[in-house]
Amino acid sequence: MECSFPLTVADVLRRKYFERAVVAAGKGGLSRIVKWVHVVEVTKISNLLRGKELILSTGVGWREDASLFLSLLRQLIECDASGLCIELGTYASSIPDEALKLADQHDFPIVFFLEEVPFVEITHDIHTHLINQQYQMISQLESYSQELNKKLLTVHDHREILTCLHDCLGHHVAFKMQGGDVEYIPCRPRQKREASICSGNSGWPVDAVVKPISLFGAEYAELALLPDGRDVNEFDLLILDRTATALAQHLLRNLYAEEKRRTEENEWLKGWLEGEYSDQEISSFLLDHHPSFDSRRGVVWVCKVERAHQKGNFDLTYFKLLCRSLFEQRGFFVFSVEIGRQLAFIALDWRGESTWKKRVEDGIESIKASDFVRTRLPSLSIGVGTFVNSLSAMNQSYRAALEALKIRNRLKDQTVSPFYEDLHLYRMIMVLDKYSNLRETACQYLGPIIEYDRKYNGKLLETLKVYLQCNGSKQETAKRLFIVRQTLYHRIEKLESFLGPDFMAPDKRLAIELMIKAYDCLMDADEISYRHRNVQRWAD
Repeated sequence: MECSFPLTVADVLRRKYFERAVVAAGKGGLSRIVKWVHVVEVTKISNLLRGKELILSTGVGWREDASLFLSLLRQLIECDASGLCIELGTYASSIPDEALKLADQHDFPIVFFLEEVPFVEITHDIHTHLINQQYQMISQLESYSQELNKKLLTVHDHREILTCLHDCLGHHVAFKMQGGDVEYIPCRPRQKREASICSGNSGWPVDAVVKPISLFGAEYAELALLPDGRDVNEFDLLILDRTATALAQHLLRNLYAEEKRRTEENEWLKGWLEGEYSDQEISSFLLDHHPSFDSRRGVVWVCKVERAHQKGNFDLTYFKLLCRSLFEQRGFFVFSVEIGRQLAFIALDWRGESTWKKRVEDGIESIKASDFVRTRLPSLSIGVGTFVNSLSAMNQSYRAALEALKIRNRLKDQTVSPFYEDLHLYRMIMVLDKYSNLRETACQYLGPIIEYDRKYNGKLLETLKVYLQCNGSKQETAKRLFIVRQTLYHRIEKLESFLGPDFMAPDKRLAIELMIKAYDCLMDADEISYRHRNVQRWAD
């Protein structure tokens, strides 16, 4: 289905009323595209043109004034007009040699009508042809789209879609997935392929028209037309765009099927995370299922998936596919494991340990910023384990990721790092809480302050936190709290009445800061206030 779009000056010269027309200059520009026809009899025209117009004129605007004609000609060239057709005899009998040289220099066609011609009939004929051509283009585009949609139901290899594009346009077609080799339809000899790769940027020939194919907001592949016998035109670009969309759908379907297959590996992967297999057993599994991959280091990260709070028809497979795609772009080979209400990702690193944390952080930010997560999992919480250098140690990273997720789910401040290795004090608090009565200790320190805030809206706890963060600087504390110094002095006096005048002494201050972290991690204000009131009643 090769198409004769668009209309050129050479095509126009073969139409009715141009039998006795003569090309006087600019024969090198007969391939210029014609998108419309204008009759022009004025000499100031640049603000009226949009490009690709064929101009008809009797010369009445300049008559025999060579300077006016040269001015008009320069305007037409600058505006990218298609050409100029002049009816000689009535108002203009000749064209200056300087103008003909200028036209030849810019390959701008100047055509002479040697007898009177009906401009109305010419414009009607060409405009009718252009409109019919547009209708034909839309019709062929629709037919091609329907053909692609039918193919998508049965196609198994993306090369079938590439062949469809080649058959439609006649151009050579090239396709390349990120990290893969270029595929050509039809196949090109090795020498020609090597010459093409060397002739342009990014491995494409200089005349190639390249269309990126994006999945999950990132470039996944590239589709290119390599002109063969003619230039790439507007119709070609529309067909290329439709084909790229079809390829994206096909690739996404294949990725989805691959992710479904990976789900079947889920039980074995659970055993991996539980530490049931040795390095040799894990390596054997990877060799059987993914023979091209070779890595012994990585990290596990987990997230909690609350199905009851999902918006709409949530597809966990799509979410896993999104995560895998974004992490693979950052140098990780990813396995996903469903364990109860949690989803764990084993991310094997193939780049380098020095940059793993930054790449994981970027991947998590991209996941949270995606439309899919923002609309369906707006409160997604993630915990990242430790980076390990052996396959059998992934269960250690998994346990650390669970601990990080547990800590983050209990914190009010979700800006805290999701990385286990960054949660220093919070990890200590969880251990202390497990082996001691940490809640009662926190109540002894903070109970009176929280009870006072509850009764009088005193904002003492907030003041205490900021005062400690500012290392006891009253000026900086008042500035960050947006209060006057006198108000701050009053609050500090109240804090001293509850904590003692020495609460900024190093040891006591350290204990108070630890209790504040424990309060953020373990309890809420109602619990600690309740405990404080019970302690008071017992004391009374």
